[in-house]
Amino acid sequence: MTIVADSVAAGAASPIAEPTAVRAHRTRTDALRNRERIVAAACDMFVEYGPDAPMDEIARRAGIGNATLYRHFADRRALTHAVLLSVVIRTAERAEAAAQVAAAGGDPCAALSRFAHRALDDKIGALCGLFVNGGESPSAEIAARAARLEAAVKELMERARKDGGLRSDVTLKDLMLAISRLARPLPGIDSPASDLHRQLQLFLNGLKTPYPNPND
Repeated sequence: MTIVADSVAAGAASPIAEPTAVRAHRTRTDALRNRERIVAAACDMFVEYGPDAPMDEIARRAGIGNATLYRHFADRRALTHAVLLSVVIRTAERAEAAAQVAAAGGDPCAALSRFAHRALDDKIGALCGLFVNGGESPSAEIAARAARLEAAVKELMERARKDGGLRSDVTLKDLMLAISRLARPLPGIDSPASDLHRQLQLFLNGLKTPYPNPND
């Protein structure tokens, strides 16, 4: 009788326990989704308006209330850190993937071009000035990810040079500055993404060999 009673009790308890677990999972999923929406909205706002973009407007664009925003990010500094870390991680992963393609025998110039266009979409250049403009240094985590990004792009560019497709005088700074400037919208000028990518490709075409010697 004890075994039967225990079995009945366990069976009666399971319908209650399962919804609780499901509810907890849904809560975590909703929280993660809200966080991602906040970071995405803040990214767009910081690109458009700089590091002083209104927090109220960021919440509105994310489709959540101010209380939800501040539950995830205590202040602007925490949100800025999350935005920059998210973009640096994503762009570093793209750079490492492109470098791996080139290392496996793929066209390094084509891989570099694909990376540059994706970095433009990620708005990496436009966001790198967030901490500089705020008078702060990036965290150790962001700095480590940025170092990985830099190493991967340098490797990719070196392979493109050795392959004969990239000019020898082109530096990492040249490439990242071009991407940064294209990612920053000019006040009062609507620049569709297609125009920005066309302009980036014009720049990338100028990095290829052969090229005219200005001294000739």
